[in-house]
Amino acid sequence: MLSRLFKASEKVLLNLVNKKDVHMASRNKENSPKVQELYDLCKETFTGKAPSPASIAVQKFCSLLDSVSPADVGLEEEVQDDDRGYGVSGVGRFNRVGRWAQPITFLDIHECDTFTMCIFCFPTSSVIPLHDHPEMTVFSKVLYGSLHVKAYDWVEPPCIITQDKAMPGYLPAARLAKLVSDKVITPQSELPVLYPKTGGNLHCFTALTPCAVLDILTPPYRESVGRTCSYYMDYPFSTFALEEGMKKVEGKEDEYAWLVQIDTPDDLHMRPGSYTGPTIKV
Repeated sequence: MLSRLFKASEKVLLNLVNKKDVHMASRNKENSPKVQELYDLCKETFTGKAPSPASIAVQKFCSLLDSVSPADVGLEEEVQDDDRGYGVSGVGRFNRVGRWAQPITFLDIHECDTFTMCIFCFPTSSVIPLHDHPEMTVFSKVLYGSLHVKAYDWVEPPCIITQDKAMPGYLPAARLAKLVSDKVITPQSELPVLYPKTGGNLHCFTALTPCAVLDILTPPYRESVGRTCSYYMDYPFSTFALEEGMKKVEGKEDEYAWLVQIDTPDDLHMRPGSYTGPTIKV
């Protein structure tokens, strides 16, 4: 009889302890900084390979990332400094960077073998030129401001034009890409996500106002395994004629462009900054 009473008491006590643990875990999660939740979900979700666009895990991650505010990562929204922005109509291939543009500030939140968490703070008119993300997936959340995004995906199978070096106006090999996005995004916009083959894996950012972008890259750039950032210049489709045997493009010609790889642009001004948001527990 006493044995049964002891066992019953132990069971009740164990249930109370378990309920308390669950309650404490729930409270801890509620009190956890948003950036910590983001890190924990990154660690849980990303394996070092680009995730599938259709996965439930990606949808869950996008939902959390979309809820992040500037204050969650230690930022204050900057006021629109002046009228230096070009506006959408002024975002051209040769005037993307004004001579007065301030450097872009890069804030490193966390980097490991499977993902990178970072923030880019853009002054008005500053630009990250057209570049790629080989075998990578990138989630971008605009925290404040307005950002013009122009993005392409490669046409598959590859369509590549080469020129004779002796030709006037010679350009290196040009590869055909299709325009995926050419628009302005804000914190209220749908979260842009690019994948290795879709979603605009090559993109250019132009700040129309002061703005900040929280980027999650998985896997991260890693030169030792071939994930190197390459820069490109885009040329209208009419610049080159399709060579014999190349498949005709589908849709309108202005939806396509020839991309020529270039050296890292001299006018790319970027400087490191200090992340001042909540410390992440790894």
